[in-house]
Amino acid sequence: MTPPLLTIADAGVNLGDRWLLRGADLSLHAGDRLALVGPNGAGKSTLMKLLSGHGEMDEGTLWMAPGAEIAYLPQAPQIPSGMSLRSIVIAGMEDATHGHKADAMLMRMGLDPMRISDGLSGGEARRVSLARALYTKPDILLLDEPTNHMDLPTIEWMEDMLRQHKGALLVVSHDRAFLRNLGTGIIWLHDSKLRRRDGHFDEFEAWSDDILTEEAVVLHKMDRRIASETKWSREGISARRKRNQGRLRELAGLRTERAKAGGITQRAMRMETGPADGGGQLVLEAIDLCASVPITQHGSDQDKADDRPAARRQLLQHFNLLVRRTDRIGIVGPNGVGKSTLVRLLLEITKPDSGRVRQGFGLIPAYFDQRREALDRDQSPWTILSEGGSDMIEVAGQTKHVTSYLRDFMFDDVKMTQRVSTLSGGEQNRLLLAKLFAQTHNFLVLDEPTNDLDIETLELLQEVIADYDGTVLIVSHDRDFLDRTVTAILAFEGDAKIVVHAGGYSDYLARKKAADARKTGKVDNKKPKKSAPDKPKGNRPARLSFRDKHRLDTLPGEIDAIDAKIAATETKLAAPNLFQNDPEEFNQLADSLTALRNSKELKEMEWLEAAEKAEALERTAE
Repeated sequence: MTPPLLTIADAGVNLGDRWLLRGADLSLHAGDRLALVGPNGAGKSTLMKLLSGHGEMDEGTLWMAPGAEIAYLPQAPQIPSGMSLRSIVIAGMEDATHGHKADAMLMRMGLDPMRISDGLSGGEARRVSLARALYTKPDILLLDEPTNHMDLPTIEWMEDMLRQHKGALLVVSHDRAFLRNLGTGIIWLHDSKLRRRDGHFDEFEAWSDDILTEEAVVLHKMDRRIASETKWSREGISARRKRNQGRLRELAGLRTERAKAGGITQRAMRMETGPADGGGQLVLEAIDLCASVPITQHGSDQDKADDRPAARRQLLQHFNLLVRRTDRIGIVGPNGVGKSTLVRLLLEITKPDSGRVRQGFGLIPAYFDQRREALDRDQSPWTILSEGGSDMIEVAGQTKHVTSYLRDFMFDDVKMTQRVSTLSGGEQNRLLLAKLFAQTHNFLVLDEPTNDLDIETLELLQEVIADYDGTVLIVSHDRDFLDRTVTAILAFEGDAKIVVHAGGYSDYLARKKAADARKTGKVDNKKPKKSAPDKPKGNRPARLSFRDKHRLDTLPGEIDAIDAKIAATETKLAAPNLFQNDPEEFNQLADSLTALRNSKELKEMEWLEAAEKAEALERTAE
C-alpha cells in the first residue's frame, strides 16, 4: 500500500460531559473514496474540521504528508464579499489567467461567473465553495454534504468529476445513491469510535447491524453480571467484608467499563404521524395551468428595458394533473426549473398566469417548505410546538408532553429552549417534521425534506411515508429516497414540459435513457429479460423494492374496498323495477360496476406480480 497522505492516531475530542471522539484512528491514501457516515450529532463535521486543520483535538496526533494540499467544503462555507464568483474560485492559483475552466464549473452549477458574491444564498455559497475545491485539484478532498441544494444533473456531473480525482476523498453525505456510485469504502462514526470497511456502500447496513448486534450481546452480558454482583454485594458483604474487597473493586470496574461502553443505551429517534382522516378520493386537479417568472436583467440592459414589458420565462404550459387519494408522486428537475412553484400552485399558495386548481373535499395539506418559513427563527422548538401555551401535544391519537415529543426527534433539553436561528440545518428540518406530524392532515407535501438529514432519520421518514394512508407529494434530488417512497414521477423535461412517469426515479431514468437512445438511433435490440429479483451484493440479502412492498401492503385493502363497492352496486342494480323507474341511474350503475371490476382485475394483477417477486426472493434466500 502507498504511504498515507494524512493520518490521525488516538484522537479525542471532549465536550465536557462526553467524548465526541475517543481513540480515533484513520489514514487516508491516494485513491481512497470513503463515505463518512453516522447519525446527526455523532461528530462527523467535527472530524472533518480536525482533518482539514480547522479544529483542535483534546488528545491524539495528526500527521500530513509534506507538500500535500487539502481542500475542505464545510456545511456552511464563508464566502468573501465584493468579489466575482470566478475570482473566488481561481484565487491564488498559478493558472488564474485561464478562467475558462472555472467559468465552466460555475455555469454547470447554475451560477454566473461574473456575479458579485454579495447576497448569495446558502445553497449558492455551497456551490461556489465546491467549485473552488474541485478547481484546486488537491491531494486530499474533504466534502461535508456536497449534494445539499444540488439538482440531479449537477449531482451526476459531480460524481463523474470526483471519480477522476486521483488523491484521497472523504465525503459526508446522506445521499445513498451518491455514496453507492462513488465510494470504495466506509468510515462509520458510532459511539465516539471510528470503524472502517472497504467495499460497496450497499454492504454498510448488514455490516453495521452485525456490529450493533454483537455490542448488544456483550452489553447484555455485562449488565447481567453487574446485576448479579450487585445483588451479592448487598446480601453478603457484611459477613465477608474483608475477604471480598477485591470482588467489590471488580464490580466498580465493571460499572466504569459499562459506562464507557455507552452504545446500546443511547436514545433512538422516533417518528410517527397520525392517520389521514377525512377527505375524498379526489385530492386535487390541475386544469390547464400556465405559470411564468420574470427574466432578471443586469446593468444597462435593465435600463434599456425600463419602457418595455418585462420578459418572462415560462415554467408551466397548459399543465393538467389529477391526484387521487394514496397517490405517491415525486417531482424532479434541475434547480430553478419551477418545482417549488408547481407545489405552491397546487396548494393555491401562488396564483397561476392562467388555468386553475380544483381541490378535493376536506383536503388538509401539511407542507414542508424547503425554506422552512413555517418556523419562527426567533422562537424556540418548545414554544413552536406548544402553541396556545399548553405543554401537551396530541400526536397520532396520543397525548404527549412537548418535552417528550422533542426528545423523540433527538432534541436535548438545552436545545429545546434555544432560538431556532441557532440550530443546525438538520435540527431545523427535524423540528419542522415534528411540527407537521403533530398536525391533522391527509396530504403530505415535502419540498426537499432530505437536506441536512442523516441516513438514520431518512430511513425513519421513509417508514412514516410507507405507513401513511394519505397522499404524498415529494420534491427531491435524492434518487434513492425517491425510489423508496414514490410510485410516480413528474419530470420537468425542458420547454415548460412536465411528463408523468409510472414508478420511482430509477424507472423514470431507464425510460428516459431508452427514449434518448431511440432518438440517437442507439437502440438495444436484445429482448428484455423477464423481471427477476435483484441479486444480493456481497453478503447482503436481496430485498423487495419499496414499490413492490407498498403493493403487497396496500393492494389487499384496496381490493377489499373495491369488493365492498361492487357488492353495494350489485345490490342497487338488483332493486326491482330500477330500470323501468330510472333507466339513467341503472345505466350509470352498470357502467360503474364495469369500471370497478376492471379496476379490481388490474389491482389483482399488480398484487400477483409483487407476490411472485416476493416468492422468488424467498426461494433465492433458501
